[in-house]
Amino acid sequence: MSIEESAGSTGSGEAGAGTGPAGGPGAPGGAVGPVGLAAPDALGKADEAGAGGAGGTDGEDTAGAADGTGEGDGGSRKAAKKKRPLWQELPILIGIALVLSLGIKTFFVQAFSIPSGSMQHTLEKNDRVLVDKLTPWFGAEPERGEVVVFKDPGGWLDVLPRQKGNGLVEGVRTVLGAVGLLPSDNEKDLIKRVIAVGGDTVECRQGSPVKVNGVALDEPYLFPGATPCDDAPVGVVTVPEDHLWVMGDHRNDSRDSRFHVNEPGGGFVPVKNVIGRAFVIAWPLSRWDTLPVPDTFDQKGLASGAALPGGDRPVEPAGPAAPEAAALAAAVPFVLWRRRRAERAGDDRAGDDRS
Repeated sequence: MSIEESAGSTGSGEAGAGTGPAGGPGAPGGAVGPVGLAAPDALGKADEAGAGGAGGTDGEDTAGAADGTGEGDGGSRKAAKKKRPLWQELPILIGIALVLSLGIKTFFVQAFSIPSGSMQHTLEKNDRVLVDKLTPWFGAEPERGEVVVFKDPGGWLDVLPRQKGNGLVEGVRTVLGAVGLLPSDNEKDLIKRVIAVGGDTVECRQGSPVKVNGVALDEPYLFPGATPCDDAPVGVVTVPEDHLWVMGDHRNDSRDSRFHVNEPGGGFVPVKNVIGRAFVIAWPLSRWDTLPVPDTFDQKGLASGAALPGGDRPVEPAGPAAPEAAALAAAVPFVLWRRRRAERAGDDRAGDDRS
């Protein structure tokens, strides 16, 4: 009811009260008057009753909300106090480790195992080397003197096929090989030292040192007693653009570029086949060392310009003892941090409830 309507009803009541004593017509007027005066009272009582009802409703709602909040906080405290068992964290831990391992292997660093003596004594059998796979993504190309891992250009490796087991075992091997925890059957890689790059002229004659662009190389890294070219002299060759000429440090036990000059490809390794540069011996720890470029390849003027029994064996991706183990080590602190964070959050909520 609006204010104007209340005032009008009150006026009518007063008029009726005034005319009431005059006789008959006053009775109806008097009847109207009490109604007009009583209306605000009735409305006031109705409003009070409504307010009381609303208050009761609000009170009930508030109590219900309070009860609900209490129950929610209790549930939160229970959830915060209930820690997830470690065995439930293990799948997360393993998943994180595998993802990190795959990412590290694909884009950053990969470990390879040395299976032969073709790079002795720079690398020994069963050494593990770390190979840089990051810089090639930014356009870096192999340089003279670097030790590189590369894919078989074709026919360099004579590897007998491995006898396969049942389907389940082979499926597991395939998955582990994909993430670098086991050698992959599809990977046929070699490791050699880059002697010359695209555009260089290599001279490899019996009884003479190797020459690159007419500059003789002093090669202190050669295996003791090994000769630079005596066992497989090739004369003079020119390296095509975007290719490499590679040789092993144990020249008398290395099927390198010299042994493939008469095959398709001419013994040259395409740059696109290079996986990366080996930059450190990571295992065993007793042989830990870096693999720098020898000083002989810094000589001024250098930049101008038959199979042994057994032969080479493919260099294999190392097991989880290198970057993959680092991925696992990185995943463990992450999971522990998550657990501590959840515990800290639960303690904070419990403190808020007590205050």
